[in-house]
Amino acid sequence: MSDLKQKTESDLQRARQHLVYSFNKVSNITLSPMLSEEQLETLESFSSRFARFSDILISRYFRTLLLEKDPAFRGSVIDLINQAEKFSWIRSAVTWRRIRELRNVAAHEYTAEDYMKLYEELIRLTPELLSVIIAYP
Repeated sequence: MSDLKQKTESDLQRARQHLVYSFNKVSNITLSPMLSEEQLETLESFSSRFARFSDILISRYFRTLLLEKDPAFRGSVIDLINQAEKFSWIRSAVTWRRIRELRNVAAHEYTAEDYMKLYEELIRLTPELLSVIIAYP
């Protein structure tokens, strides 16, 4: 396995462990407008870990796998997600495009009303992220 593959796989495994830890913590939080500072901190950490893991999966892992199948591939992230669905690395390109959108939303400011919807959706989609089998052929 190349050094890049080893680093990507190592980064993925570590990011996955961090996401699982945060996901387990946020699963015990009842989302409401009156969250404590500790709960908000836990949710913000979770959203960062969601974003990081999804970014490594899409931008590094899937791209590396696809370049092995098609060294000439130079498509966009959307093209990459569509190819990941074609090769059955993911179940639904539509879901993964939403994951990518949420990764971008989580990185920006949002209103108090929006954060509960954001966290609800991140929590709902985390099992989809965690369902990806990480193994280079």
